[in-house]
Amino acid sequence: MGQINPKIAAVTQRIIERSATLRADYLRQIAEDYSNRPERGKLSCGNLAHGFAACGEDDKNSLRMMEAANMAIVTSYNDMLSAHQPYATYPDKLKQAMREIGCTAQVAGGVPAMCDGVTQGQDGMELSLLSRDLIAQCTAMSLSHQMFDGVLALGICDKIVPGLIMGVLSFGYLPALFVPAGPMESGLPNKEKQRIRQLYAEGKIDREELLQAESDSYHSAGTCTFYGTANSNQMVLEAMGLQMPGSSFVNPENPLRDKLTAEAGYQLARITALGNDYRPVGEVVDERSIVNGTVALLASGGSTNHTMHLVAIARAAGIILNWDDISELSAAVPLLARVYPNGQADVNHFHAAGGTSCLFRQLLGAGFMHGDARTSWGTSFAEFTQEPKLNEDHKIVWQQSPITPLDTEVLTTVDQPFSKEGGLRLLSGNLGRGVIKVSAVAPENHIVEAPAVVIDAQDNLEPLFKSGSLDRDCVVVVRFQGPKALGMPELHKLTPFLGILQDKGFKVALVTDGRMSGASGKIPAAIHLVPEAANGGLLARIHDGDIIRVNAVTGELMFVGDINELEGREPAQQSSAGQRGCGREYFAVNRHNISNAEQGASFLFGGE
Repeated sequence: MGQINPKIAAVTQRIIERSATLRADYLRQIAEDYSNRPERGKLSCGNLAHGFAACGEDDKNSLRMMEAANMAIVTSYNDMLSAHQPYATYPDKLKQAMREIGCTAQVAGGVPAMCDGVTQGQDGMELSLLSRDLIAQCTAMSLSHQMFDGVLALGICDKIVPGLIMGVLSFGYLPALFVPAGPMESGLPNKEKQRIRQLYAEGKIDREELLQAESDSYHSAGTCTFYGTANSNQMVLEAMGLQMPGSSFVNPENPLRDKLTAEAGYQLARITALGNDYRPVGEVVDERSIVNGTVALLASGGSTNHTMHLVAIARAAGIILNWDDISELSAAVPLLARVYPNGQADVNHFHAAGGTSCLFRQLLGAGFMHGDARTSWGTSFAEFTQEPKLNEDHKIVWQQSPITPLDTEVLTTVDQPFSKEGGLRLLSGNLGRGVIKVSAVAPENHIVEAPAVVIDAQDNLEPLFKSGSLDRDCVVVVRFQGPKALGMPELHKLTPFLGILQDKGFKVALVTDGRMSGASGKIPAAIHLVPEAANGGLLARIHDGDIIRVNAVTGELMFVGDINELEGREPAQQSSAGQRGCGREYFAVNRHNISNAEQGASFLFGGE
């Protein structure tokens, strides 16, 4: 483990100093909650009887003993989502593992789990980001019975893992481990899927051919194999020490998967307050672990959604992280992975090339991660260079990851990085502040200065494309897509059309107060713009033909012209569409109270 890089140390120290008052208050609160918790031995007989009424006799007897740990299982299971379908059997597997060591586990509650892949381009997408804070609330509700000594959290996909972490942190005196289910095995290569999507957008193939390609890509139980937000979640969880090392990308049908699930339960039992190695999750998640999660995200070219999620997760632990921190870390951290959309490999290829443990070994060796950070497994994060294997007796053994990656086209070393910096950059200028993911953008497309094409909904782009009016250099501005306006839906309907224009040789960029997620690819996209159009942002005053500069090299996002004239214009008004239908009316209070994207887009902390 190398000495910590000075830039990493400086950003970490700045976060510590900025967060001092809030962090101290959080730690005071969880210590008070621990002291005031209604221990099972102090519960009334009626409370306790309600709490274990549905348990079998052996589990009831264990719970009566008080000395044995009882674990809360909070699950995001549903059998519509491929990533979450394997969780159907996890509660029983975890309960059995707990019984084997004289403990118990109960499903404390479930949380909603929606899929951006199913809802993208549909009305339901406008609930997606809002679901994260709802999941945090549901998690807190699940734990509110206070019958538990630890938490086993079952979640993988986009808003679900951040919401689970935030909810678990509200019970920060409990130890916690996250239990993944793994990605599906590789199907149709992602590059081929992208090609077929563009052919469909050009009208060169029919819908049946498109559907077959999509089915060949998303073909079985498990997480989608591209490196979007779901798989970025797993990377971040491991880097924060909240998941068993090397466990993120083991396929659901691999025999190692069940062993890791049981091992997570065994490990949680070792770190409860009933033993002598108590590790409350609110102490494990500190400034060092937040920086480690951010560094791993940047070094692997992960999802832009985490520029909001990490801010919100940190805030739930009393830590103040901002975009300047993420941008400075990105400038210091090398890009070491090429996984689609930042390359042709998928997460299975990444795992085979050395995976998370090998990546962490590289980063720790060069001082880009805090090896002394506390974790829920091992003695510190320095031990997360190990990976699990099954021995001849089908038991888990831990061994060191490869010293150097096994496929340097997918995972490389700090000495020969794919880029000297991470994939995310901060953009700022007279239009506001936003982020851009450049790890998949060719260098010749890092700077675009062109006339604006302004639309207020992603569905408005296709008619313009088909008319041929976009066959030119342009900056497509999609506004009224932010958290307050619509709940910040992802805008993936734009990608095929903009990709075609770029392939024709036009200079094309996107500017929006909406999201593009971890799947944002070769188009330079200035996203998450604050202030958003619905909250006083200048995007509401941009007209067709205005010159806009997106410069990922210098970090500029500019209206090129008379700024006083722009500010004097009458702002456009948001359409009332998107406020009702598909349950959206129930979330009006969430949109009204949500913070901006740079503050984590959270209605839990929006009023602070």
